[in-house]
Amino acid sequence: MPHLFKDTITFGDALRLTGPMQFNVMIKPAGSLCNLDCHYCYYLDKAEIYGGREPKMTYEMLEKCVKEYISANDVQEVTFNWHGGEPLVLGLDFYRKAVELEQKYCGDKLIHNTIQTNGTLITPEFAEFFHDNDFLVGVSIDGPEDIHDKYRKDKGGAPTFDRVMRGIETMYRYGVEYNTMSTVNNASEGRGLEVYRFLKQLGTRFMQFMPVVEHVKYPLSKSGKRSKGSRPYIVDPTEEGAVIAPWSVKSREFGKFMCDIFDFWVLNDVGQYFVNLFDCTLANWCGAPPGTCAYAETCGGNSIIEHNGDLYSCDHFVYPQYKVGNVFETPLRELMSSERQTKFGIDKRNGLPGKCIRCKYFFACHGECPKHRFGKTESGETGLSALCEGYQLFYSHVEPYMDKMKELLLQKKAPAGVMPWARMKAGLYGKL
Repeated sequence: MPHLFKDTITFGDALRLTGPMQFNVMIKPAGSLCNLDCHYCYYLDKAEIYGGREPKMTYEMLEKCVKEYISANDVQEVTFNWHGGEPLVLGLDFYRKAVELEQKYCGDKLIHNTIQTNGTLITPEFAEFFHDNDFLVGVSIDGPEDIHDKYRKDKGGAPTFDRVMRGIETMYRYGVEYNTMSTVNNASEGRGLEVYRFLKQLGTRFMQFMPVVEHVKYPLSKSGKRSKGSRPYIVDPTEEGAVIAPWSVKSREFGKFMCDIFDFWVLNDVGQYFVNLFDCTLANWCGAPPGTCAYAETCGGNSIIEHNGDLYSCDHFVYPQYKVGNVFETPLRELMSSERQTKFGIDKRNGLPGKCIRCKYFFACHGECPKHRFGKTESGETGLSALCEGYQLFYSHVEPYMDKMKELLLQKKAPAGVMPWARMKAGLYGKL
């Protein structure tokens, strides 16, 4: 049965739509171009949208994007998110030009830059530039060598772990601020604490864990059989013939992975090391914005700009049917406030099955990211997250600790005060 609010917008949506415009855009100046060939990368195949080509953003388009993005945001601080593919394949001069253009058009606004990289192309010159221009660098690394190299290989099939480590070491020497993004795939299952401890050793204090659940199709030979040795390509789950990718993490295993990390973190690291899911969960527990669209009630404020100026509703929905327009043809402000983009964002909530709306933990999960909503409920409703079981396991496990941290915050105390309480609860007080 459809839920009662199927065709309505929230008060928060109304405020967002009528108040000062504020949104984030992920800019992909190299499109899907990358020097690696990670098995689970959902972006490598996007070149097919552009006829198999992987062109790079021109300086003319760069200037247009920078100018439009700054002017369209009605807030005093604007953050540029450079992404890929692999954005560093464009070379250092491209980002020198980007910073120059940011200063040209910023007016009295404060500009920030983040860039997500696989880390293999970081040179001392790049590291010095990132440090001098206050770039926050996100490095993709999945964990210890055997986990990382399982699926993160280069175009020749060679492992990449050692090259990523060299990039991280270079940034450390130059004092670059960096954090880590780690996928959770089937190679990670059962090794959550091991991965967490490894990432701590890298010097990162901010960690993001991204569950990998993708659908693929395999190239077929002329006889209609699967081509041996051919790379499967990632597709929309609704596409005919799509199957779950073999590297996908199982729902319950993802939940256990995060629980294992949480159990160590809540005893030792609260306030010192930060895990994206834990931060978002606590925010939702306290009724504050989670800061990540996957756990917000609605979305639509995080779009992507391709190398040619095409704007898509979301990084995970770069398919022709989700193209909103092109910034060279239509002002970015107009595209982001369009009915099409607004509907995409509100559909995050409106597309949920009734089971989600009635769930005890709906306030914390909000159905998670729409890209994972290809599961069905027991009654046959569509739109259930494929990771539902794992999230329920996680939320039920952390509930008492989240309640305690919320209590501390209401008392205007730091959440780190949960640690001695957690140690007493575990019978470990004075032993850690």
